[in-house]
Amino acid sequence: MIKDGIMYVSVLLAITAIIAIAEKKSQSKFFKYVPGIVLIYLVGALLQTFGAFADSESNDAAYGTVRGLLLPAMLMLMLLHCDLRKIVRLGPKMLGAFFAASFSIIAGFTITYILLQGFYATGTWKAFAALSASWTGGSANMVILQDIINVPENIFGYALIMDTVNYSFWVMFMFWLVPFAEVFNRWTKTDTTYIDQASVEISATTEENEQPGIGFVEMLGLLALAIFVSAIGTKLGDSLPEIGTAINSTTWTIIFASLVGIVLAMTKVANVPGSMEISKVMLYIVIALIASHADFSQLFQAPVYIISGFMILFFHGIFMLLIAKIFKLDLFTLGVASLANIGGVASAPILAGAFHRSLIPIGILMAVLGSLLGTYFGILTANILSAL
Repeated sequence: MIKDGIMYVSVLLAITAIIAIAEKKSQSKFFKYVPGIVLIYLVGALLQTFGAFADSESNDAAYGTVRGLLLPAMLMLMLLHCDLRKIVRLGPKMLGAFFAASFSIIAGFTITYILLQGFYATGTWKAFAALSASWTGGSANMVILQDIINVPENIFGYALIMDTVNYSFWVMFMFWLVPFAEVFNRWTKTDTTYIDQASVEISATTEENEQPGIGFVEMLGLLALAIFVSAIGTKLGDSLPEIGTAINSTTWTIIFASLVGIVLAMTKVANVPGSMEISKVMLYIVIALIASHADFSQLFQAPVYIISGFMILFFHGIFMLLIAKIFKLDLFTLGVASLANIGGVASAPILAGAFHRSLIPIGILMAVLGSLLGTYFGILTANILSAL
């Protein structure tokens, strides 16, 4: 049983590194079905369930300090790719589709929670709020919500399971639809000229800002900047008042880190390579920390959560079909808007490339917009579900 905080963090770092290396180097299809981020959670949670980590003051202090420092730093680095000037170039149709997807997902969570509320474990509304942050942004937004509204670690595990099983199904479904684009576009009577115009403009600015390889100086500079912003944001957040259920010191810290990231994204700092790599390292470590406080004693309830995930996606899909027909949206815009929310940077650009290689930058920008807003959509979901 580990009682020392330094040893506790070291073991989690070792587990995270081993799994990340195995995921990158392995030729096995195992990681296709069980992503590294989920495996890290499962291993950490199993160790906690079987008593590997003691409930000691040293461990708790290490957990709170490391997680509290890394979350805002991770968000700031992630948002260095969120140049609002480029996002505006997407145009009203694509932006409208993105926000329609976001709000339909929130509506899906709300309807599903109302229908199946009696089958859930206590605190499920918090897990759904965290998952909605992921499905309107990404995994990083989910762990940020977990910290803001204190999602119970065992219930958070259900959100991760849904984020893997239901997300994988939806990604496969979106790719399956690609060959039917012409049929769908005829049904909605859409004109795709605006896509070509947006693609040309965005591709031009993307090529101008090609980043060189990451080096020692770049890593050190970004790490120092991220940690400093996190420390300042934490001090600022502690001094501001709490408002309602979800606006607390952590929320203020996240807002500060977001603003710094957005501002720096429009400067030369955004061109420094390595921000996504470092933020991913931080994300994996935070997931390992959260897992070390989990308990699998309620895992038998997982099926109802997976069913809930399919219900949420069903409501989301129906709403998007109606929007497409009413506003004459094409399948590319609809699909990328959906995956920019639910899949994020990992899958939206790939789906865009499945339509045409020149459309990849559009997928990237829409996914980055989700990274910016996912946390706040999660807070909105938390306020809705907590009132039910």
